[in-house]
Amino acid sequence: MRLTQLRSFHAVATTGSFTGAAEKLHVSQPTVTTQVGQLEALYKVELFHRTGRRVRPTELGERLAHLSRQIFSLEADAIQLLGDAGELRSGQLRVAAVGPSHVTAMLAAFHQRYPDVAISVSTGNSQEVLDRLLDYRADVGVLAQVFRDKRFVSVPYSEHPVLIFCAATHRFAKRRTIRTAELKGERFLMREPGSTTRKALESALAAAGIDPEIVMEIASREIIRAAVSQGLGIAAVSEAEYVPGPGLHAVRISDAAIHTYAHAVCLAERQDMRMVRAFFDVIAGTSSTQPGP
Repeated sequence: MRLTQLRSFHAVATTGSFTGAAEKLHVSQPTVTTQVGQLEALYKVELFHRTGRRVRPTELGERLAHLSRQIFSLEADAIQLLGDAGELRSGQLRVAAVGPSHVTAMLAAFHQRYPDVAISVSTGNSQEVLDRLLDYRADVGVLAQVFRDKRFVSVPYSEHPVLIFCAATHRFAKRRTIRTAELKGERFLMREPGSTTRKALESALAAAGIDPEIVMEIASREIIRAAVSQGLGIAAVSEAEYVPGPGLHAVRISDAAIHTYAHAVCLAERQDMRMVRAFFDVIAGTSSTQPGP
């Protein structure tokens, strides 16, 4: 059975005539007659009683009409669903980000423009974000680094200096700025190796000829804050992620340009998908740089 045959049957059943069905389907009357005839011949059944110009379904035709109403109602629902998704009146945007501070402003802008789109957010380090994009568990990613990879499209969103923060009892606690050389001999609490903030700091320290003394590697921002406040060491943090609190003090590095960046990223093969393109278009209007995949 072909869908066109069932569609012709349904049109005849709902209009009560072959002529009415042809007008509804925008085809010729002989086309409708042929398609219904083919359906009857295929299954060796009679679907309509034909009396002159009058047409009425047989008992089997009534039962088939009941099913066809369900089928074409579901078809209409599917068309509506796809249309809504295409216009972003529904659907879901899955975002993977290296941290809440980098993604919050983007999500707020997107939600304001497309309030009916559900948004889910997962967090992890840079490699975890890229992995989620690669295996299609995320539609867009938000990273804090610049990188080159032909599999991805990456556009800048914002730039943030890296701060050093310490306990209120530390020798830096009464300072606003320090020089890179002053970090020599300090005990560092570092994020995991995949952390962009760590990479930025280590690059600056290497340029200054400093081999940092790493006393702990901690993946959690909250645990690092608690450890710093207890005087276990100092740590680096993006200015966008730093949360002042009792027992903590932050200083800038005056002689080195150490930054993290917020970049929106997607798979190159998916950059023209409606949801992904909408996300990039929205953040282009709120970026402090010049995004545009």
